Amino acid sequence: MFQAKAYAAVSATAPLAPTTIQRREPTPHDVRIEILFCGVCHSDLHQARNEWSGFPTVFPCVPGHEIVGRVTAVGSAVTKFKAGDTVAVGCMVDSDGTCPECVAGLEQFCPGVTLTYNAADKHSGGITYGGYSDGIVVDQRFVLKVPSNLPLAGAAPLVCAGITTYSPLRHWGVTRGKKVGIVGLGGLGHMGVKFAHALGAHVVLFTTSARKKDDALRLGADEVVVSTDANAMQKHAGSFDFILDTVSATHDLNAYLSLLRRDGNLTLVGAPSEPLKIDAFPLIFGRHRLSGSLIGGIAETQEMLDFCGQHGITADVEVIRMQDINSAFERLLKADVKYRFVIDMASLKQ
Repeated sequence: MFQAKAYAAVSATAPLAPTTIQRREPTPHDVRIEILFCGVCHSDLHQARNEWSGFPTVFPCVPGHEIVGRVTAVGSAVTKFKAGDTVAVGCMVDSDGTCPECVAGLEQFCPGVTLTYNAADKHSGGITYGGYSDGIVVDQRFVLKVPSNLPLAGAAPLVCAGITTYSPLRHWGVTRGKKVGIVGLGGLGHMGVKFAHALGAHVVLFTTSARKKDDALRLGADEVVVSTDANAMQKHAGSFDFILDTVSATHDLNAYLSLLRRDGNLTLVGAPSEPLKIDAFPLIFGRHRLSGSLIGGIAETQEMLDFCGQHGITADVEVIRMQDINSAFERLLKADVKYRFVIDMASLKQ
């Protein structure tokens, strides 16, 4: 075991504060990583404050699952990585490897998946600790290669926000010639716009704020629709092949279902805390589909990183010090970031 510097919440009401945690020494199949940058996901805030009744937090909690770092050591059986490699770790660090989901390359749906933090840790007998730390040890199956041309701070959110939006776009066949809507322009939405544009689709951004128009166009949107404008929404009725909804606040899904063409699909990746009302008729008329999507498997996440390398795609980020995480959480609640906070872990040495 070795000690790593970290920031942790010791209770749902306590601010994150400096601590030290125990990390295991690499087993034969493990990769030891010096964490250079870690993105701040909205789920980090929810978990640190124990706001998800279905996923109760075990304290102390060290959040963080958008990790980019440098390999410092590898186990004797590791063949994919070597010391000095630039790598990433996303939302998962282990799975059973044998179930139908794992065999299909969909580890995120494995009944025995181990999340990067706040999950049972078979090695320590405690819980997993995430990327708000200066180091981590991960099975090589869950370590990803970062293309050399990508800025590391901007690459960190790709392994959560990036794959969360890339996976459904690929799964539902978004290609050149398709008309695609992205609902919301936040940490997820801005990545959805970038990916849909790079895949060749005609991209329409839906937002409640007209002030976001210029930024949406800069990111790759072809059109921007203010969703509270009924006339503007009606002009797009029955015309979309696919709509990706990234909004985590309560909102009207029926308005977007009505914009789909026959056999069109609306996929949710945002997670509102309250149940959403769905009317039958917007689904029935047009044979529309409503679906959800959860990150992506390891192979698809590597595919996404390689796609980003080919197209020069990273997240738009604001780099912060680890010491500023609590103020960043408060700003995150106000959507006061364009579009992802990323922690520079060099600040832990200060």
